[in-house]
Order: sequence, then structure tokens, then C-alpha cells
Amino acid sequence: MTIDAARNPHPIYFAGAFATGGLLTFMVHLNGELARYGNPLFSSWTAHGTGMVAAVILLLLVHRRRKPKPEQGLRAPLWAYFGGLSGAATVMLTSTTVNSPLGLSGTLALGLAGQVVFSVAADSWGLFGMQKRHPDTRDIAALGLVVAGAALIILFGRGAA
Repeated sequence: MTIDAARNPHPIYFAGAFATGGLLTFMVHLNGELARYGNPLFSSWTAHGTGMVAAVILLLLVHRRRKPKPEQGLRAPLWAYFGGLSGAATVMLTSTTVNSPLGLSGTLALGLAGQVVFSVAADSWGLFGMQKRHPDTRDIAALGLVVAGAALIILFGRGAA
């Protein structure tokens, strides 16, 4: 995929990303509620246990319809399996911070800023086998706006920390 194609994706990708943001907000809120009545570890176990049950059900449904092809024997790199560890840590940390003075909007604002900073770094260094893509002026400006927006939400928003 060329850089121009990546900068002009189909509108369904924008809708999917926007919907994912809404689901993420709902998930962080629910995990925070579980942590308030239990603890962050309980919240993480519950979220991942529920996800595992849903994944098993989905796999059973999909497996009945599709027959695996012989060329699908490719293996994921070992580091790809550490996504579960970062997911568990994310649930525990957000479950803790959402119940702090940061609240839901502050937690998500800082989380978004961290995601953007790390993703720009991953693109520019070519981490995880990705093609190197050095940030241009627009990327740096967008990064600055996201970090500034997070600061505005946390420092001057309703219920500021």
C-alpha cells in the first residue's frame, strides 16, 4: 500500500475506527465499575474471561463454515503473543485511573495521547516488522494537537484533576 492510498482510505474505515473509540470508552467505563466493586485484577480477569468465551463461540461458528486451506500454516512471530499481556495491563491500569480524579475523559485523553506518541515512534522506527514511515509536518502537528487536547481535558475540563 502506498502512502497516498493510506492517507485516503475508504470511509468505512473511518466509521469503524470511530465506532471502536465508542466501544473502547464503554469498555473502560465497565471495567472501571468492576474495579470499583472488586479490584483491577478482578476487572481484568472478568474482561478477558468474557472475551475468551465470546472468541470460543465465534471460532466454533466460523469453523463449521470454513475449511482450513493447506497454505494457512503460517505462524505468528513470538512477540505477537505479548498482546495479551499488554491488554491485561491496559485493563488494570485504566480500571484504576478511571476511578481516580482523572475520571473517564482524562483516562481516555491520556491513553489516546500515549497511543499516538507510541504509534508515531513505531512507524518512524519500523517496529514490529512494519515498513519505516518517517513522520512529516502534518503528523507532528496532529501529535501536538492530540497532546494539547489531552492537556486541556485534564487541566481545564469539568472535574479537572
